[in-house]
Amino acid sequence: MAHTVSPIRITYKFEFEAAEEKQFDILLDGVTLKVLQSPMPSYPEWTKLAYNKCENCPLPNTVEFCPVAQNISHLVNEFKFLTSFDKTQVTVTTVERTYSVETTIQNGLSAILGIYMVTSDCPVLDHLRPMVRFHLPFASTLETIFRAVSMYLIAQYLRMHKGLSADWNLERLEEIYKEVSKVNKGMWNRLSQASSFDANVNALIVLNTFGDALRFSLKRDLEALAPLFSKYLEEKK
Repeated sequence: MAHTVSPIRITYKFEFEAAEEKQFDILLDGVTLKVLQSPMPSYPEWTKLAYNKCENCPLPNTVEFCPVAQNISHLVNEFKFLTSFDKTQVTVTTVERTYSVETTIQNGLSAILGIYMVTSDCPVLDHLRPMVRFHLPFASTLETIFRAVSMYLIAQYLRMHKGLSADWNLERLEEIYKEVSKVNKGMWNRLSQASSFDANVNALIVLNTFGDALRFSLKRDLEALAPLFSKYLEEKK
């Protein structure tokens, strides 16, 4: 009998003034981490692939909708009349633990957008999908570098054991984040036409700024982490 892996649930709850709140239950396939959600009856024009298509999009023009735009369209609709720097209490519940922080709408929205975007079958963003399994909302740049490099090196280890070439110098990781930045900018172009206020577009700016910071400070910040690994650096093979 085949073993069935239960979906993974991540819940985001945004609490606003006047006791208003919005809750989003994200379900991910337990094996592939692909986001699981029912299709909407129709999608807005800005979700079509040809609408401000990302400059590095590898999908053929025969694909009608951008998979990322489709999966975030409901989220964009919920926040299209909200302002970036308004305060909100965001509570994130994952399989293992719960996080809660008072922050701006753009920061909370940026965190949940990141989940939907990398689990939507975008050929570029798919490279970051493993990080969703160990989602860490509101992480610092240094924490994100640690997670991203750890993910990437595990991937290289697995490639090596399959007889494939492995990149231990992180060269491809920098290239991946460069391509991710192009997708973020492409999505910004879409959302700038889809929202009346700035919460959605600024959330994408936060995502992109974070990714660019990671790419440009990767090697420097890894060197800064070296003292944490002194025991490994002292030992002989």
